[in-house]
Amino acid sequence: MEYVLGIDIGTSGTKTVLFDKDANVIASHTIEYPMYQPHNGWAEQKPEDWWNAVAGTCKEVVSKSGVDAKEIKGIGLSGQMHGLVMLDKDNQVIRPSIIWCDQRTAKECEEIEAKVGRERLIEITANPALTGFTASKIMWVKNNEPENYAKCAHILLPKDYIRFMLTGKYATEVSDASGMQLLDVPKRDWSDEVLEKLGIDKTLLGKVYESPEVTGTVTDEAAALTGLNPGTKVVGGAGDNAAAAVGTGVVKDGRAFTTIGTSGVVFAHTSKISIDPKGRVHTFCCAVPGAWHVMGVTQGAGLSLQWTRNNICTEEMNQAKAEGVDPYYIMDKEADSVAIGSERLLYLPYLMGERTPHLDPNARGTFFGLSAMHKRPHIIRSVMEGVSFSLMDCLSVFGEMDIKADSMIACGGGGTSKVWRKMLSDIYNCEISTIDSKEGPALGVAILAMVGTGMYSSVEEACDAVIRKGTTTAPDADNHERYMKFYDIYRKLYISNKENFAKLAGL
Repeated sequence: MEYVLGIDIGTSGTKTVLFDKDANVIASHTIEYPMYQPHNGWAEQKPEDWWNAVAGTCKEVVSKSGVDAKEIKGIGLSGQMHGLVMLDKDNQVIRPSIIWCDQRTAKECEEIEAKVGRERLIEITANPALTGFTASKIMWVKNNEPENYAKCAHILLPKDYIRFMLTGKYATEVSDASGMQLLDVPKRDWSDEVLEKLGIDKTLLGKVYESPEVTGTVTDEAAALTGLNPGTKVVGGAGDNAAAAVGTGVVKDGRAFTTIGTSGVVFAHTSKISIDPKGRVHTFCCAVPGAWHVMGVTQGAGLSLQWTRNNICTEEMNQAKAEGVDPYYIMDKEADSVAIGSERLLYLPYLMGERTPHLDPNARGTFFGLSAMHKRPHIIRSVMEGVSFSLMDCLSVFGEMDIKADSMIACGGGGTSKVWRKMLSDIYNCEISTIDSKEGPALGVAILAMVGTGMYSSVEEACDAVIRKGTTTAPDADNHERYMKFYDIYRKLYISNKENFAKLAGL
Protein backbone atom coordinates (compact mmCIF):
# COMPACT_ATOMS: atom_id res chain seq x y z
CA MET A 1 0.00 0.00 0.00
CA GLU A 2 0.97 3.63 -0.54
CA TYR A 3 0.21 6.34 2.00
CA VAL A 4 0.75 10.08 2.37
CA LEU A 5 0.89 12.34 5.39
CA GLY A 6 -0.85 15.72 5.67
CA ILE A 7 0.45 18.04 8.40
CA ASP A 8 -1.48 21.22 9.23
CA ILE A 9 0.35 23.67 11.51
CA GLY A 10 -2.58 25.76 12.74
CA THR A 11 -2.92 28.61 15.21
CA SER A 12 -4.39 26.54 18.03
CA GLY A 13 -2.60 23.28 17.31
CA THR A 14 -1.00 20.95 14.77
CA LYS A 15 -3.00 18.14 13.21
CA THR A 16 -1.27 15.28 11.42
CA VAL A 17 -3.33 12.85 9.33
CA LEU A 18 -2.28 9.69 7.51
CA PHE A 19 -4.23 8.94 4.30
CA ASP A 20 -4.25 6.12 1.81
CA LYS A 21 -4.30 6.76 -1.96
CA ASP A 22 -8.11 7.09 -1.91
CA ALA A 23 -7.93 9.79 0.81
CA ASN A 24 -9.32 7.50 3.51
CA VAL A 25 -8.11 8.51 6.97
CA ILE A 26 -5.91 5.83 8.52
CA ALA A 27 -4.86 7.71 11.66
CA SER A 28 -4.94 11.24 13.03
CA HIS A 29 -3.57 13.12 16.02
CA THR A 30 -3.57 16.73 17.24
CA ILE A 31 -1.37 18.56 19.74
CA GLU A 32 -2.30 22.06 20.89
CA TYR A 33 -0.10 25.00 21.96
CA PRO A 34 -0.64 28.54 23.26
CA MET A 35 -0.72 31.95 21.62
CA TYR A 36 0.88 34.84 23.50
CA GLN A 37 -0.43 38.43 23.53
CA PRO A 38 2.13 40.58 25.37
CA HIS A 39 0.26 43.76 24.34
CA ASN A 40 -3.20 44.63 23.01
CA GLY A 41 -3.25 43.77 19.31
CA TRP A 42 -0.08 41.64 19.43
CA ALA A 43 0.00 37.89 18.74
CA GLU A 44 3.02 35.59 18.96
CA GLN A 45 3.85 31.89 19.10
CA LYS A 46 6.99 29.85 19.68
CA PRO A 47 8.19 27.95 16.59
CA GLU A 48 9.63 25.34 18.93
CA ASP A 49 6.06 24.57 20.04
CA TRP A 50 5.08 23.91 16.42
CA TRP A 51 8.00 21.55 15.89
CA ASN A 52 7.37 19.64 19.12
CA ALA A 53 3.73 19.26 18.05
CA VAL A 54 4.71 18.05 14.57
CA ALA A 55 7.22 15.54 15.93
CA GLY A 56 4.73 14.33 18.54
CA THR A 57 1.78 13.97 16.16
CA CYS A 58 3.85 12.22 13.49
CA LYS A 59 5.22 9.72 15.99
CA GLU A 60 1.74 9.06 17.38
CA VAL A 61 0.13 8.64 13.95
CA VAL A 62 2.80 6.27 12.67
CA SER A 63 2.64 4.27 15.90
CA LYS A 64 -1.12 3.84 16.19
CA SER A 65 -1.71 3.29 12.45
CA GLY A 66 0.44 0.18 12.35
CA VAL A 67 1.67 1.33 8.92
CA ASP A 68 5.34 0.74 8.07
CA ALA A 69 6.88 4.21 7.75
CA LYS A 70 8.53 3.06 4.51
CA GLU A 71 5.06 2.90 2.93
CA ILE A 72 4.52 6.63 3.54
CA LYS A 73 5.60 7.99 0.18
CA GLY A 74 5.18 11.71 0.71
CA ILE A 75 4.41 14.51 3.14
CA GLY A 76 2.46 17.71 2.53
CA LEU A 77 2.69 20.74 4.80
CA SER A 78 -0.02 23.27 5.45
CA GLY A 79 0.03 26.08 7.97
CA GLN A 80 -1.14 29.41 9.25
CA MET A 81 0.06 32.06 6.82
CA HIS A 82 2.07 35.28 7.19
CA GLY A 83 3.97 34.39 10.40
CA LEU A 84 7.57 35.60 10.69
CA VAL A 85 10.18 33.04 11.75
CA MET A 86 13.74 34.34 12.05
CA LEU A 87 16.75 32.04 12.37
CA ASP A 88 20.35 33.00 13.14
CA LYS A 89 23.43 31.58 11.40
CA ASP A 90 23.27 28.52 13.68
CA ASN A 91 19.61 27.95 12.73
CA GLN A 92 18.37 28.91 16.18
CA VAL A 93 15.09 30.80 16.52
CA ILE A 94 15.89 34.45 17.33
CA ARG A 95 12.54 35.59 18.74
CA PRO A 96 8.97 34.29 19.01
CA SER A 97 7.11 34.29 15.70
CA ILE A 98 4.90 37.31 15.06
CA ILE A 99 1.84 35.53 13.63
CA TRP A 100 -0.91 36.32 11.13
CA CYS A 101 -3.38 38.10 13.45
CA ASP A 102 -0.83 40.47 15.01
CA GLN A 103 -1.73 44.12 14.39
CA ARG A 104 1.33 46.07 15.58
CA THR A 105 2.66 47.08 12.16
CA ALA A 106 0.44 49.97 11.01
CA LYS A 107 3.43 52.36 10.81
CA GLU A 108 5.44 49.83 8.85
CA CYS A 109 2.60 49.48 6.33
CA GLU A 110 2.75 53.22 5.76
CA GLU A 111 6.51 52.93 5.34
CA ILE A 112 6.17 50.11 2.79
CA GLU A 113 3.66 52.02 0.68
CA ALA A 114 5.81 55.16 0.84
CA LYS A 115 8.90 53.25 -0.36
CA VAL A 116 7.26 51.08 -3.02
CA GLY A 117 4.17 53.15 -3.89
CA ARG A 118 0.68 51.84 -3.17
CA GLU A 119 -0.33 51.28 -6.79
CA ARG A 120 2.99 49.68 -7.68
CA LEU A 121 2.82 47.43 -4.60
CA ILE A 122 -0.61 46.18 -5.66
CA GLU A 123 0.62 45.62 -9.22
CA ILE A 124 3.49 43.43 -7.99
CA THR A 125 2.18 41.73 -4.85
CA ALA A 126 -1.55 41.95 -5.76
CA ASN A 127 -2.31 43.50 -2.37
CA PRO A 128 -1.85 46.79 -0.51
CA ALA A 129 0.43 46.82 2.53
CA LEU A 130 -1.28 44.89 5.30
CA THR A 131 -0.54 44.61 9.01
CA GLY A 132 -1.02 40.85 8.96
CA PHE A 133 1.44 40.18 6.14
CA THR A 134 5.06 39.17 6.69
CA ALA A 135 6.83 42.12 5.04
CA SER A 136 5.48 44.61 7.59
CA LYS A 137 6.56 42.27 10.41
CA ILE A 138 10.08 42.15 8.99
CA MET A 139 10.14 45.95 8.83
CA TRP A 140 8.85 46.15 12.42
CA VAL A 141 11.75 44.03 13.66
CA LYS A 142 14.17 46.16 11.63
CA ASN A 143 12.75 49.31 13.21
CA ASN A 144 12.17 48.14 16.77
CA GLU A 145 14.57 45.23 17.39
CA PRO A 146 17.65 46.02 15.27
CA GLU A 147 19.79 43.70 17.36
CA ASN A 148 17.52 40.77 16.42
CA TYR A 149 17.41 41.76 12.76
CA ALA A 150 21.20 41.93 12.67
CA LYS A 151 21.35 38.30 13.81
CA CYS A 152 18.91 37.11 11.14
CA ALA A 153 20.30 34.67 8.56
CA HIS A 154 17.05 33.09 7.37
CA ILE A 155 13.40 34.15 7.18
CA LEU A 156 10.76 31.44 7.00
CA LEU A 157 6.99 31.06 7.25
CA PRO A 158 5.53 28.77 9.96
CA LYS A 159 5.07 25.67 7.81
CA ASP A 160 8.40 26.33 6.11
CA TYR A 161 10.15 26.29 9.48
CA ILE A 162 8.72 22.79 9.87
CA ARG A 163 10.01 21.95 6.37
CA PHE A 164 13.47 23.08 7.47
CA MET A 165 13.28 20.95 10.61
CA LEU A 166 12.20 17.93 8.54
CA THR A 167 14.54 18.33 5.56
CA GLY A 168 17.20 20.91 6.36
CA LYS A 169 16.05 22.93 3.32
CA TYR A 170 15.22 26.65 3.29
CA ALA A 171 12.25 26.72 0.94
CA THR A 172 8.68 27.89 0.47
CA GLU A 173 5.97 27.60 -2.20
CA VAL A 174 3.94 30.10 -4.15
CA SER A 175 0.65 30.11 -2.22
CA ASP A 176 2.17 30.84 1.20
CA ALA A 177 4.87 33.12 -0.21
CA SER A 178 2.11 35.24 -1.81
CA GLY A 179 1.11 36.31 1.70
CA MET A 180 4.55 37.65 2.56
CA GLN A 181 4.11 40.72 0.30
CA LEU A 182 7.57 40.05 -1.14
CA LEU A 183 6.47 37.84 -4.05
CA ASP A 184 5.73 39.02 -7.57
CA VAL A 185 2.35 37.28 -7.66
CA PRO A 186 1.80 37.46 -11.46
CA LYS A 187 5.34 36.10 -12.07
CA ARG A 188 5.26 33.61 -9.12
CA ASP A 189 8.76 34.48 -7.80
CA TRP A 190 10.45 36.91 -5.38
CA SER A 191 10.22 40.56 -6.40
CA ASP A 192 13.68 42.07 -6.64
CA GLU A 193 12.08 45.52 -6.86
CA VAL A 194 10.14 45.23 -3.60
CA LEU A 195 13.06 43.63 -1.76
CA GLU A 196 15.46 46.35 -2.92
CA LYS A 197 13.12 49.21 -2.01
CA LEU A 198 12.52 47.75 1.47
CA GLY A 199 16.19 46.95 2.03
CA ILE A 200 15.60 43.22 2.60
CA ASP A 201 18.40 40.90 1.50
CA LYS A 202 17.06 38.28 -0.93
CA THR A 203 19.48 35.69 0.48
CA LEU A 204 17.41 35.63 3.68
CA LEU A 205 14.56 34.00 1.75
CA GLY A 206 14.22 30.39 0.66
CA LYS A 207 13.75 28.96 -2.83
CA VAL A 208 10.19 29.23 -4.20
CA TYR A 209 8.48 26.07 -5.50
CA GLU A 210 5.08 25.22 -6.95
CA SER A 211 2.88 23.51 -4.36
CA PRO A 212 3.06 19.89 -5.64
CA GLU A 213 6.83 19.98 -6.27
CA VAL A 214 9.20 17.96 -4.08
CA THR A 215 11.26 20.36 -1.94
CA GLY A 216 13.40 17.91 0.03
CA THR A 217 13.43 14.64 1.96
CA VAL A 218 13.27 13.74 5.64
CA THR A 219 16.70 13.73 7.31
CA ASP A 220 18.00 11.01 9.60
CA GLU A 221 17.76 13.37 12.58
CA ALA A 222 14.15 14.31 11.84
CA ALA A 223 13.26 10.66 11.22
CA ALA A 224 14.50 9.72 14.69
CA LEU A 225 12.29 12.38 16.29
CA THR A 226 9.16 11.76 14.22
CA GLY A 227 9.09 8.04 13.50
CA LEU A 228 9.15 8.79 9.76
CA ASN A 229 11.42 7.05 7.28
CA PRO A 230 14.60 8.89 6.21
CA GLY A 231 14.32 9.99 2.60
CA THR A 232 10.52 10.45 2.63
CA LYS A 233 9.63 13.16 0.10
CA VAL A 234 8.25 16.52 1.34
CA VAL A 235 6.34 18.57 -1.25
CA GLY A 236 5.83 22.31 -1.28
CA GLY A 237 2.41 22.13 0.34
CA ALA A 238 0.32 25.26 0.72
CA GLY A 239 -0.86 28.01 3.02
CA ASP A 240 -3.86 26.92 5.05
CA ASN A 241 -6.50 28.41 2.76
CA ALA A 242 -4.92 27.25 -0.48
CA ALA A 243 -4.62 23.81 1.10
CA ALA A 244 -8.27 23.89 2.15
CA ALA A 245 -9.18 24.69 -1.46
CA VAL A 246 -7.49 21.53 -2.67
CA GLY A 247 -9.04 19.56 0.19
CA THR A 248 -12.52 20.70 -0.88
CA GLY A 249 -11.98 20.37 -4.64
CA VAL A 250 -11.98 24.13 -5.29
CA VAL A 251 -9.41 23.81 -8.06
CA LYS A 252 -11.41 24.96 -11.11
CA ASP A 253 -13.13 28.19 -12.16
CA GLY A 254 -16.59 28.75 -10.65
CA ARG A 255 -15.76 26.88 -7.45
CA ALA A 256 -15.54 28.60 -4.05
CA PHE A 257 -15.52 27.83 -0.35
CA THR A 258 -16.22 29.50 2.96
CA THR A 259 -14.18 28.38 5.94
CA ILE A 260 -14.76 29.37 9.54
CA GLY A 261 -11.71 28.59 11.64
CA THR A 262 -9.98 31.02 13.98
CA SER A 263 -10.26 33.44 11.08
CA GLY A 264 -12.90 33.22 8.35
CA VAL A 265 -12.30 33.10 4.61
CA VAL A 266 -14.30 33.30 1.42
CA PHE A 267 -12.16 31.84 -1.37
CA ALA A 268 -12.66 31.51 -5.14
CA HIS A 269 -10.44 29.86 -7.76
CA THR A 270 -9.51 31.70 -10.96
CA SER A 271 -7.38 30.58 -13.91
CA LYS A 272 -6.76 34.25 -14.77
CA ILE A 273 -5.18 36.64 -12.31
CA SER A 274 -7.68 39.19 -11.01
CA ILE A 275 -6.70 42.01 -8.66
CA ASP A 276 -9.06 44.32 -6.75
CA PRO A 277 -7.68 47.83 -7.40
CA LYS A 278 -9.09 48.94 -4.03
CA GLY A 279 -7.13 46.21 -2.25
CA ARG A 280 -10.12 44.94 -0.28
CA VAL A 281 -9.56 41.25 -1.04
CA HIS A 282 -6.37 39.29 -1.51
CA THR A 283 -5.13 37.72 -4.73
CA PHE A 284 -2.57 34.94 -4.27
CA CYS A 285 -0.99 32.20 -6.33
CA CYS A 286 -2.96 29.05 -5.60
CA ALA A 287 -1.79 25.47 -5.10
CA VAL A 288 -2.69 24.56 -8.69
CA PRO A 289 0.35 25.43 -10.84
CA GLY A 290 -0.34 28.36 -13.14
CA ALA A 291 -3.54 29.47 -11.38
CA TRP A 292 -4.53 31.97 -8.70
CA HIS A 293 -7.21 32.51 -6.09
CA VAL A 294 -9.03 35.48 -4.63
CA MET A 295 -9.97 35.54 -0.97
CA GLY A 296 -11.52 37.82 1.59
CA VAL A 297 -10.63 37.40 5.25
CA THR A 298 -12.54 37.98 8.47
CA GLN A 299 -9.91 38.13 11.22
CA GLY A 300 -12.09 37.14 14.16
CA ALA A 301 -14.49 34.47 12.85
CA GLY A 302 -14.30 31.29 14.92
CA LEU A 303 -12.21 33.33 17.33
CA SER A 304 -15.35 35.37 18.13
CA LEU A 305 -17.34 32.26 19.02
CA GLN A 306 -14.40 30.85 20.98
CA TRP A 307 -14.19 34.11 22.94
CA THR A 308 -17.93 33.87 23.61
CA ARG A 309 -17.57 30.29 24.80
CA ASN A 310 -14.63 31.02 27.08
CA ASN A 311 -15.92 34.24 28.63
CA ILE A 312 -19.71 34.09 28.56
CA CYS A 313 -20.81 30.47 28.25
CA THR A 314 -19.66 28.91 31.53
CA GLU A 315 -23.07 27.32 32.02
CA GLU A 316 -23.00 25.78 28.53
CA MET A 317 -19.49 24.45 29.11
CA ASN A 318 -20.56 22.82 32.38
CA GLN A 319 -23.63 21.32 30.72
CA ALA A 320 -21.53 19.99 27.84
CA LYS A 321 -19.09 18.39 30.27
CA ALA A 322 -21.94 16.72 32.15
CA GLU A 323 -23.48 15.40 28.91
CA GLY A 324 -20.16 14.42 27.33
CA VAL A 325 -20.62 16.65 24.29
CA ASP A 326 -18.80 19.60 22.72
CA PRO A 327 -19.79 23.00 24.21
CA TYR A 328 -20.36 24.26 20.66
CA TYR A 329 -23.12 21.65 20.26
CA ILE A 330 -24.99 23.22 23.17
CA MET A 331 -24.30 26.73 21.87
CA ASP A 332 -25.59 25.72 18.42
CA LYS A 333 -28.89 24.57 19.88
CA GLU A 334 -29.27 27.79 21.83
CA ALA A 335 -28.51 29.93 18.76
CA ASP A 336 -31.08 27.95 16.77
CA SER A 337 -33.74 28.79 19.36
CA VAL A 338 -33.42 32.52 18.57
CA ALA A 339 -35.06 34.23 15.58
CA ILE A 340 -33.14 35.82 12.71
CA GLY A 341 -31.65 39.13 13.85
CA SER A 342 -31.17 37.98 17.46
CA GLU A 343 -33.96 40.26 18.64
CA ARG A 344 -32.26 43.30 17.07
CA LEU A 345 -28.78 42.56 18.45
CA LEU A 346 -25.88 43.00 16.02
CA TYR A 347 -22.23 42.04 16.47
CA LEU A 348 -19.12 43.34 14.65
CA PRO A 349 -16.48 40.55 14.75
CA TYR A 350 -13.42 42.82 14.81
CA LEU A 351 -11.63 41.35 17.84
CA MET A 352 -8.27 41.45 16.05
CA GLY A 353 -8.87 44.36 13.67
CA GLU A 354 -10.22 43.56 10.21
CA ARG A 355 -8.89 42.77 6.75
CA THR A 356 -11.85 42.52 4.34
CA PRO A 357 -13.18 44.89 3.28
CA HIS A 358 -11.95 47.54 5.72
CA LEU A 359 -8.19 46.92 6.16
CA ASP A 360 -8.36 48.52 9.60
CA PRO A 361 -6.14 47.30 12.47
CA ASN A 362 -7.93 49.68 14.86
CA ALA A 363 -11.40 48.13 14.40
CA ARG A 364 -12.64 46.26 17.47
CA GLY A 365 -15.50 43.94 18.36
CA THR A 366 -18.83 45.61 19.06
CA PHE A 367 -22.28 44.58 20.25
CA PHE A 368 -24.93 46.98 18.96
CA GLY A 369 -28.48 47.02 20.23
CA LEU A 370 -27.86 45.19 23.52
CA SER A 371 -30.99 45.21 25.67
CA ALA A 372 -31.93 43.98 29.14
CA MET A 373 -34.07 41.31 27.50
CA HIS A 374 -31.09 39.69 25.74
CA LYS A 375 -29.71 36.46 27.17
CA ARG A 376 -26.82 34.20 26.25
CA PRO A 377 -28.63 32.52 23.32
CA HIS A 378 -29.17 35.94 21.73
CA ILE A 379 -25.51 36.81 22.19
CA ILE A 380 -24.39 33.47 20.70
CA ARG A 381 -26.60 33.87 17.64
CA SER A 382 -25.63 37.52 17.15
CA VAL A 383 -21.95 36.50 17.12
CA MET A 384 -22.62 33.83 14.49
CA GLU A 385 -24.67 36.27 12.42
CA GLY A 386 -22.04 39.00 12.71
CA VAL A 387 -19.33 36.65 11.45
CA SER A 388 -21.63 35.59 8.59
CA PHE A 389 -22.30 39.22 7.65
CA SER A 390 -18.56 39.87 7.58
CA LEU A 391 -18.12 36.90 5.23
CA MET A 392 -20.92 38.30 3.07
CA ASP A 393 -18.87 41.50 2.83
CA CYS A 394 -16.13 39.39 1.24
CA LEU A 395 -18.45 37.71 -1.26
CA SER A 396 -19.88 41.09 -2.29
CA VAL A 397 -16.43 42.27 -3.39
CA PHE A 398 -16.01 39.13 -5.55
CA GLY A 399 -19.20 40.12 -7.37
CA GLU A 400 -17.72 43.52 -8.15
CA MET A 401 -14.66 41.76 -9.64
CA ASP A 402 -16.90 39.58 -11.83
CA ILE A 403 -15.67 36.43 -10.12
CA LYS A 404 -18.56 33.99 -9.93
CA ALA A 405 -19.07 31.31 -7.32
CA ASP A 406 -21.33 28.71 -8.95
CA SER A 407 -20.77 26.30 -6.08
CA MET A 408 -19.93 27.02 -2.41
CA ILE A 409 -18.38 24.57 0.02
CA ALA A 410 -18.47 25.09 3.80
CA CYS A 411 -15.46 23.90 5.79
CA GLY A 412 -13.49 24.58 8.95
CA GLY A 413 -14.84 24.12 12.45
CA GLY A 414 -17.75 26.46 11.81
CA GLY A 415 -18.62 24.55 8.66
CA THR A 416 -19.51 21.51 10.77
CA SER A 417 -22.37 23.49 12.34
CA LYS A 418 -25.72 22.84 10.64
CA VAL A 419 -27.01 26.11 12.11
CA TRP A 420 -24.10 28.14 10.75
CA ARG A 421 -24.34 26.50 7.31
CA LYS A 422 -28.05 27.37 7.10
CA MET A 423 -27.25 30.92 8.18
CA LEU A 424 -24.61 31.27 5.43
CA SER A 425 -26.89 29.74 2.80
CA ASP A 426 -29.69 32.18 3.62
CA ILE A 427 -27.39 35.21 3.80
CA TYR A 428 -25.45 34.34 0.60
CA ASN A 429 -28.70 33.19 -1.06
CA CYS A 430 -26.96 30.14 -2.53
CA GLU A 431 -26.57 26.43 -1.86
CA ILE A 432 -23.92 25.46 0.66
CA SER A 433 -22.41 21.97 0.43
CA THR A 434 -20.05 20.02 2.65
CA ILE A 435 -17.31 17.54 1.84
CA ASP A 436 -17.37 14.01 3.24
CA SER A 437 -13.86 14.47 4.61
CA LYS A 438 -13.46 16.81 7.58
CA GLU A 439 -9.68 17.04 7.25
CA GLY A 440 -9.55 20.27 5.20
CA PRO A 441 -6.00 21.61 4.82
CA ALA A 442 -4.43 18.30 5.93
CA LEU A 443 -6.25 16.50 3.13
CA GLY A 444 -5.36 19.26 0.68
CA VAL A 445 -1.63 18.95 1.23
CA ALA A 446 -1.88 15.17 1.31
CA ILE A 447 -3.38 15.40 -2.20
CA LEU A 448 -0.45 17.63 -3.20
CA ALA A 449 1.88 14.93 -1.86
CA MET A 450 0.01 12.35 -3.96
CA VAL A 451 0.71 14.46 -7.05
CA GLY A 452 4.31 15.16 -6.09
CA THR A 453 5.06 11.46 -5.60
CA GLY A 454 3.42 10.42 -8.87
CA MET A 455 0.21 8.82 -7.60
CA TYR A 456 -1.78 11.27 -9.76
CA SER A 457 -0.70 13.40 -12.71
CA SER A 458 -2.30 16.68 -11.62
CA VAL A 459 -4.06 18.37 -8.72
CA GLU A 460 -7.32 18.45 -10.68
CA GLU A 461 -7.13 14.71 -11.45
CA ALA A 462 -6.42 13.87 -7.83
CA CYS A 463 -9.32 15.99 -6.55
CA ASP A 464 -11.74 14.45 -9.04
CA ALA A 465 -10.65 11.01 -7.85
CA VAL A 466 -10.80 11.45 -4.07
CA ILE A 467 -13.07 14.39 -3.12
CA ARG A 468 -16.63 13.36 -2.22
CA LYS A 469 -19.48 15.80 -1.49
CA GLY A 470 -21.59 15.49 1.64
CA THR A 471 -24.82 17.33 2.46
CA THR A 472 -26.25 20.37 0.66
CA THR A 473 -28.21 23.19 2.34
CA ALA A 474 -30.59 25.27 0.21
CA PRO A 475 -31.37 28.95 0.88
CA ASP A 476 -34.76 30.29 1.93
CA ALA A 477 -35.81 33.43 0.02
CA ASP A 478 -37.83 34.83 2.93
CA ASN A 479 -34.96 34.31 5.34
CA HIS A 480 -32.57 36.02 2.91
CA GLU A 481 -34.84 39.06 2.72
CA ARG A 482 -35.00 39.29 6.53
CA TYR A 483 -31.25 38.94 6.90
CA MET A 484 -30.59 41.68 4.34
CA LYS A 485 -32.46 44.20 6.48
CA PHE A 486 -30.07 43.53 9.35
CA TYR A 487 -27.08 43.32 7.00
CA ASP A 488 -27.83 46.83 5.73
CA ILE A 489 -27.52 48.18 9.28
CA TYR A 490 -24.45 46.00 9.95
CA ARG A 491 -22.59 47.50 6.98
CA LYS A 492 -23.26 51.04 8.20
CA LEU A 493 -22.00 50.40 11.73
CA TYR A 494 -18.33 50.24 10.76
CA ILE A 495 -18.62 53.48 8.77
CA SER A 496 -20.26 55.18 11.75
CA ASN A 497 -17.57 53.99 14.17
CA LYS A 498 -14.39 54.11 12.09
CA GLU A 499 -13.27 57.44 13.54
CA ASN A 500 -14.02 56.34 17.10
CA PHE A 501 -12.07 53.09 16.62
CA ALA A 502 -9.04 55.18 15.68
CA LYS A 503 -9.50 57.51 18.64
CA LEU A 504 -9.83 54.58 21.01
CA ALA A 505 -6.63 53.04 19.65
CA GLY A 506 -4.82 56.32 20.36
CA LEU A 507 -5.77 56.52 24.04
